[in-house]
Amino acid sequence: MTSATREPETPAATTPPRLIATDLDGTLLRDDKSVSPRTVEALAAAEEAGIEVFFVTGRPARWMDVVSDHVHGHGLAICGNGAAVVDLHGGPGTHQFVKVRELARENALDAVRLLREAAPGTMYAIEQTYGFYQEPEYPRMHLEVPDSLATAEQLLAPDAPGAGEPVLKILAFHPTLDPDAFLTLARLAIGDRANVTRSSPSALLEISGPGVSKASTLALCCAERGISHEEVVAFGDMPNDVEMLTWAGRSYAMGNAHPDVVAAASGRTVANNDDGVAVVIERLIAERLQASG
Repeated sequence: MTSATREPETPAATTPPRLIATDLDGTLLRDDKSVSPRTVEALAAAEEAGIEVFFVTGRPARWMDVVSDHVHGHGLAICGNGAAVVDLHGGPGTHQFVKVRELARENALDAVRLLREAAPGTMYAIEQTYGFYQEPEYPRMHLEVPDSLATAEQLLAPDAPGAGEPVLKILAFHPTLDPDAFLTLARLAIGDRANVTRSSPSALLEISGPGVSKASTLALCCAERGISHEEVVAFGDMPNDVEMLTWAGRSYAMGNAHPDVVAAASGRTVANNDDGVAVVIERLIAERLQASG
């Protein structure tokens, strides 16, 4: 028995896994954003055993350099909370978009307007396939210089810079609201015009197209491969992982996970800094070897 918590015995718990879906920040990556040697070894062992590995993250494609060396086989990653599937085969800076599930500008403008009314003081940034734009007041929390500074309404206008590129998601930040309260408020205000979630410890929300989530895009990728949800093992730590963890046949909340994630997952492992993903993968492979031996 490992330090991972044993799940209830369900059909999915005894189904051999064909795909591992793991979040990155706070899950696969340690707090210093590194991939530990133990985790590198576990990922390689999984693929050698015939289990596909998908990184499923809120990160934009351009922030995937930290794991691009560890994408083998299919070479794909799900980015932007499901808004894009990218091929990382070419290495840092050469990713290609395989699938884009955009946020329509009309929906984006509605979301901005409704959230401004519900939570005055909200500041916005716009994430596109090949561009990042923000309002002047939006904090520089992403360690990059935006391509343009203007109000969200101007950035989403038909003649805005980058108007020809799809919008993947909107980032909405509030300087004083409680993060979970802000998420609840935004979901009520925006309704079905967009999907709202969060992965940051601060009051930073991520707004995607209706029905776009890590879970729905992962389900599309699995369907293309003939993989059922019972054959998927998923890992996560924040509210943007909840749907994916609920959908997967087996799922694990990290030891450092948000309470909503712990409630959604079928099992629990140790924290990201203690290689919680590797702990479970090692056990899965040991079970597979035992079954085949």
